Amino acid sequence: MGLRLLAVLLWTLPAMPVQAVFLLLPGRCKERFAKFYWRGVARILGLRVSVTGILDTHRPVLFIANHSSWLDIVALGSVLPGCFVAKSAIANWPLVNWVARLGRTVFVSRNRTSVARERGVLADRLAAGDNIILFPEGTTSDGNRVLPFASAFLAVADDPARPYVQPVTLVYDGLDGLPVRRYDRPGISWYGDMDLASHFNRIGRRRSLHATIILDAAIAPGSFPNRKALSAALEARLALNAAMVRQSRR
Repeated sequence: MGLRLLAVLLWTLPAMPVQAVFLLLPGRCKERFAKFYWRGVARILGLRVSVTGILDTHRPVLFIANHSSWLDIVALGSVLPGCFVAKSAIANWPLVNWVARLGRTVFVSRNRTSVARERGVLADRLAAGDNIILFPEGTTSDGNRVLPFASAFLAVADDPARPYVQPVTLVYDGLDGLPVRRYDRPGISWYGDMDLASHFNRIGRRRSLHATIILDAAIAPGSFPNRKALSAALEARLALNAAMVRQSRR
């Protein structure tokens, strides 16, 4: 585990100034380099990702994904060209906060007093053509189910930028070359009051991990009468996809 942590640090430290330069330049270099960086982290951690489906090419796109672990950032970051939305507490984590800021993560507190400002930041990102990666569960699950979606998180789908919405399902289905079993998933997932350091230590000791990502067809703006209906449809779609992968019926 120590060697993997050292390797992640040695990969991250030189990548940070490179991404800082790309942030100053026009174009999508910062987006492409972020994906390249997360692919490197995935390789170091022994995480292999298989993708089913096609990335939507519209701009902007709101990627809606289920959430069970900090590993989701690595897996999804290596595939999706977009900015994550994360809880504001992460902005205070040593080193992680710098990586998140260089990845143009949008931090949200979910406080009523700051909702308007935070939604304004998201609106500005969408208006600039940036894609957003959102976890509507609002927290992480134990990996054996998709938690109920909070429709309030999808308020950004009503933004004047009119983003397309692409459902993204992520399931960890391979561990050390064997299929993941039901009682394995809580050990892969990071949820509740789990300590990040001990969880990284547990994952870092594993030889390999496999994740399957399913990209459903994007949903055009205005396809649902309101965000509650959209939220319910997305929750049902991701829950069905996840169940099929877990049961090896994909």
